[in-house]
Order: sequence, then structure tokens, then C-alpha cells
Amino acid sequence: MGYVMSTSVVFPGQGSQFVGMGKDLYESNAHVKKRFDQANEVLGIDLKDILFNGPDEVLKQTEFTQPAIFLHSIALAETLSDVNASMTAGHSLGEFTALTYAGVLSFEDAIQVIRRRGQLMQEAGLKNPGAMAAVIGIDDEKVVEICAQASSKTTFVVIPANFNSPGQIVISGHDEAVDEALVLLKDAGCKIAKKLPVSGAFHSPLMEPALKGLKEALDKAQFNTAKFPVYSNFTAAPSVDADVLKNNVIEQLLSPVKWTQIMLAMANDGATEFVEIGPGKVLQGLVKRTVTNVEIKGFQ
Repeated sequence: MGYVMSTSVVFPGQGSQFVGMGKDLYESNAHVKKRFDQANEVLGIDLKDILFNGPDEVLKQTEFTQPAIFLHSIALAETLSDVNASMTAGHSLGEFTALTYAGVLSFEDAIQVIRRRGQLMQEAGLKNPGAMAAVIGIDDEKVVEICAQASSKTTFVVIPANFNSPGQIVISGHDEAVDEALVLLKDAGCKIAKKLPVSGAFHSPLMEPALKGLKEALDKAQFNTAKFPVYSNFTAAPSVDADVLKNNVIEQLLSPVKWTQIMLAMANDGATEFVEIGPGKVLQGLVKRTVTNVEIKGFQ
């Protein structure tokens, strides 16, 4: 019996966007063109124009960033017939792309939910102002511990929001608690601890105002059994069950993205190749820093 490659397909989240994304694909690929035009029709906005022409300040707004990255990623993924996924996952917003790729959500349902999620998260960021900070070069457990210390000291909330790769975490919460955590992290010998230019404390309890609206949007969407396992940000575990996958994207809003744990779980479950589909190369870098002896490639 020959060696069978097991392929994990992964999709990027916010932060990978750039003005002009998808323009070449749109002009050269009939399927991509169809999807981009369809997105405009379904959403009733000129999303395509924002992707191609920006300006950057508009593309960077969460309510546009999220559907833009999804659209670019899924339209491209649908054209790659020689990629045979055995499993999939996506980082934060990318989890919705993974669900669409695995046949759990239709394109129309997904893009509407994602636009609504972006709007709700943007509104929650205004209602509950907060911050996020990148933390590099310190043990993951130590970051968890320091966040708990900073929270109890300030009586505000700060939690690890993204476990991106070992020793690379993003923390999220109230400004006061994040600032306190940054002081404690530097005292503990952390190499880099700096705030990120984001419009809210994503993946933390501060996103609570977005929860009801997200549930309502998801209730309007139809969830199907996945064609292959989808690894969820909330649990880092695979599932094909429609109800489980739906619950996981609800929980994801207020909970950490367990990306490190997802990559390790996939490798443990036999993934020998990781393929990132969508703008940027962020996830390829994270895979490189987390798992060994796997092939890594990307399609942009």
C-alpha cells in the first residue's frame, strides 16, 4: 500500500486582509467572479469594490473585513479541485469559512451570518471598549496565570484570547486589566508585549452584547452534517455534527481561539500536509512554529 497524504485545509481570520485582494482571481476565474458578484447581491453592498479599492480604513472595519476575507478564501477554495481535504479548521472568522468548505453552511447563509457577526462585534466594541495585545516569548501557562492575576488585581477582565502558536498568544479584555497584564508580563521576562490596533476585545466576555444577535443570525441559517471533520476554535476537537458545530461558533465569540491545540490535534490525527487557503500567509507561519514533519503550502 502506498503512502497516503492526509490533508488539513485551514482558513485565515481577521488581519490577513489587504486592499486589492482577490482582484486577479476575479479577473481570471469565472467561478470567483460569480461568487464575488453573488456576495454583492446577497449583502446588498458593494463588497467587491471595498476589497479591490479600499480604502484601507473601510476594509479594516470589522463588518467589512470579515465577509471580505471569507469571500476571498471560500471562492478560491472552491476552485482548487486537486486539494483533497481530510479535515479543516479556520482561525476565528475562518471557522465559518471552514464550515462552508465542509458543506455545513451554504455560501449565502455563511456570508450573511458573517456580515452580521462583524457588525455585532463592531457594536460590542463600542459598548464595551477594550483592548487586545500580542504576547510573544513566554510560556503559555504563565500567560494564563498572569491574566488571572491582572484580573483580580484590577477587578476588570483580561483573558488569553488566541493561542496562536507555542509562546505566541493574544490577550484580550478591559484596557485597565490588559495594561496591568502587560506590566506583569514584562516583569516576568516576556520579550514582546504590545497592544494591537483592533476595535474591541474580541474572544473575551466583553463581546457579550453581540451574543444574542449572533444566535439569532445563526438560527436563520441551516446547519448540515460536515463532509469531513471540522476542528473548532472553542474545543480544539473535531466534529461533523451540525448541532455541535453550531454551538461551537456561538461559544467561540466569548472564548479563546485554541489554534495551537487545533494544529497539534490535527497532526496527532494524521495530518501530513497543511494547506492555507485565503489572503496572507499567517497560518502557514503558525503551523511551522507548532508542528514538525508536515508539508505546508498556501493558495492566495
